Amino acid sequence: MSGTSARLLKLLSLLQSPREWPGSELAERLGVSGRTIRRDIERLRGLGYPVEATRGGDGGYRLVAGTAMPPLLLDDEEAVAITVGLRTVTRHAVDGIDEASVRAMAKLQQVLPSRLRHRVGALNTATAPAPQLSGPGIDPELLTVLATAAAHGERLRFLYRAERESRRHVEPHRLVTVGRRWYLVAYDLDRDDWRTFRVDRVEEPRPTGARATPRQLPADDAADFVTSRLNALAPTYQAVATLHAPIEQVAVRLGDATELEPLDERRCLIRSRGDTLDWLAFRLLAIGYEFDVHEPPELVEHLRALAARTLRAAQDRN
Repeated sequence: MSGTSARLLKLLSLLQSPREWPGSELAERLGVSGRTIRRDIERLRGLGYPVEATRGGDGGYRLVAGTAMPPLLLDDEEAVAITVGLRTVTRHAVDGIDEASVRAMAKLQQVLPSRLRHRVGALNTATAPAPQLSGPGIDPELLTVLATAAAHGERLRFLYRAERESRRHVEPHRLVTVGRRWYLVAYDLDRDDWRTFRVDRVEEPRPTGARATPRQLPADDAADFVTSRLNALAPTYQAVATLHAPIEQVAVRLGDATELEPLDERRCLIRSRGDTLDWLAFRLLAIGYEFDVHEPPELVEHLRALAARTLRAAQDRN
């Protein structure tokens, strides 16, 4: 490859970053004069790349979206990241994305050099993704409308179908994926509070054109906000049981004496919280001592079912 061609490719790679590049900085990066940069910019324009120039002390060059954008130029790390990312995208519940991702991945792998194909293959071979739970499909156009409104700070109206149907007027903040579901974090203007909406229940989204008011999310980030809301909705049980063992011995096994209360020299009371009966039953059984459950009654019935199932599994079927 000639020096000019190599320099043009490097210049194009820099311009594809989402920023404006002063001519002096481009010249320093490429080790050429400002006049050479101006000539190279004209060459790129002649090839169809829409390079925009701004004048003044803060002026520079940037690549803008065109109606017929020539192919993107990717360096090695970007090409590997996109290829691996396309494989990951196929595991998300977005209607039509699986097929589109496969097509895009096939096109990209067709032009990857052998050294990069080897790296992508090694990453895929060495990676074992956990199986995802099934979830409702999402229309990509719906995601696009929600994402655009959030990115541009624009208020949005939509129909929301949950336990009951309602019309919502919100200021979208972020989209968050949890497992195979998508959630929209938004400020609900009618309820004057932050809300989390399942995207598969959103219909007829309509941007209003009104600007959203800058607000502080009551969490570190949108993902933390969604996670805390989902955890708050999960059922929580408190188990209260008597353990037939001294509190000193139980505390050593649990590593947390704050849940324990001594009853006498040979018994103690345990209080434990969990979002499932399975977890509470497992914790009591794993302690390794006899116990009597006082509450909740659902846990007593659950333990009886587990005992019957265990007895059946232990029976000699020969």
